[in-house]
This record gives sequence, C-alpha cells and structure tokens, in this order.
Amino acid sequence: MELLDLIGHTPLINLSFLSPQPERVSLFAKAEWMNPGGSLKDRSVKQILTRAIEDGLLLPGKTILDSSSGNAGISYSMIGAALGYAVNIVIPENASNERKMRLRAHGAQLIETDALEGYDQAIRHVHELYANSPDKYFFADQYSNQANVLAHYHGTGAELIAQVLGPITHFVCGVGTGGSLTGIARRLKAEYPAVVIVGIRPERWPGIEGLKPLGEKEDILPKIFDASLVDRWLDVSADEAKSMCLTMAGRGYFVGQSSGAYLAGCCKLMAELSEGVVTTLMCDSGERYFSTGLWQS
Repeated sequence: MELLDLIGHTPLINLSFLSPQPERVSLFAKAEWMNPGGSLKDRSVKQILTRAIEDGLLLPGKTILDSSSGNAGISYSMIGAALGYAVNIVIPENASNERKMRLRAHGAQLIETDALEGYDQAIRHVHELYANSPDKYFFADQYSNQANVLAHYHGTGAELIAQVLGPITHFVCGVGTGGSLTGIARRLKAEYPAVVIVGIRPERWPGIEGLKPLGEKEDILPKIFDASLVDRWLDVSADEAKSMCLTMAGRGYFVGQSSGAYLAGCCKLMAELSEGVVTTLMCDSGERYFSTGLWQS
C-alpha cells in the first residue's frame, strides 16, 4: 500500500445524539480528517493530479500551481511530494499558521496575498501567475477542474450510499470550490431522487474559513459548482459554527470550522423534521485552527 491508497473510504460516524428525536431523525457524518492529509481535500487533489498525469498534462519538471485557503494546499504539497513534483500555492496571508507550517514541511512554496482583499484575490493572483508562465506550471485550478467533482461523485457520494443503511433523505454541505457538494449531490440524487440537498451559507463577516459567502457581487462563483442541485439554503454564522465545534469537542470530536458550520446547519434542519436520515461531512480536525482563535472562550 502507498500513500495515495490511504485516501478515501473514511468511516461513517453516527452523530444522532445531536438530533432532538434520535429514534426518528438520525444524523451521519463522514470523518474526512482520517485522510492522510487531514482533510476532505485529499480526495479531489488526488483525482486532479493523477488524472493530469494520465492525460499528459502534468509532466516531469512542471510545478503544480493552485490557490488554496489551506487544506487543498496541504493536499497538493503532500501528494506532490509523494509524486516528485514541486508545488507552489497562492494562499491568503491570514490562513492559519498550522496550515502554512504543514505546507512548508512538505516543501511547498507559499505565495501570500493580502487578507484584506479576501480569498478571491488569491484566485485572481494564481491566474496571473499562470498566464505569465504557462510553460512552468501545471495549473490545477480546483475551482474549474471537473476531476474535483468526479472525486466526490465516484468516491465520497458512493461511499455514503454504501455506508448508510436505507435511503438518505437529506445531505448538508457548504461551498468552497463546490466540488464536494456538486459531486455528492449528483450521486445521491441519482440513487435517491427525493433527497433534499441543503446548502450552508456563511455570513460575510467574520466568515467561516474554507466556505464562500455566496450571493455577494464580488465573490467569484466556482465554475464547477452546480447551484441547481441545492434545494434550500441555511444561513450559519461564525459564532454558531464555533459553538458547535465546542459542543463536539465536549463529546470527544475535535473538528474544524466548516464541520461546525455543517453540523450547526444539520441541527437547524433536524429541528424541523419529524423523520429522516440526514448526512454531512466533517471536513477536517480542529487542530488546524488554534492560531485563528477558534478555541478561545
């Protein structure tokens, strides 16, 4: 077995203790921190890079290039190192120190952008870098690369169907690149046409790391995100996400901000339901957020 073989097939955890009626409304979440890079992003990055090699787009001597808020960058640096490629990541300067340290440990070069200009500035800057040196880089472009969606259609979504006993009635997820929501939702709707896809929408400020506050004019909408798959949206604040992270830590689960947001959304949803099987993702662990102040009371 090699490093890439460890990616995917994560455990499904029963979190029905969060449900007001656990005997009628159950909750299951995929433990994505169990991937070797510590997050859900290992799945999409593995698919993007291995497919690029197969298609002759990622050649020896090329440098892997993309923008990231942190987790995908770790996946690029880890998998790139395993495959023997240099990695350059454009990242907002306010990304957590823990993420930056992991990136550098794998040998990635970080190009930091002004935090005040938002994450979309990192996206704009990576496009400029590639336009100026197209022969130097393989631009992975996770926001536009359909391999991102396919990783979750064939991987995460298929695993959910296999692991959950009986029909899934709801799936709750937010949008970073849109790859996980789009891929999983398509797979679930193919299997269970009546499934309700619930999108988590964070507030603009202070925001939730890794999730886009959709609906703002200045936001760059990911090209791979299929908004037509979302049946309803739920707003979750950074304070609600943090409160849920602390609640989960008190039950032994140490999860990051996006996971807290998803689970807070699940609780809002479950309060409305008389019965159902709700599913979601726990994208990464809380250990990457100490320097952000997430765990300060």
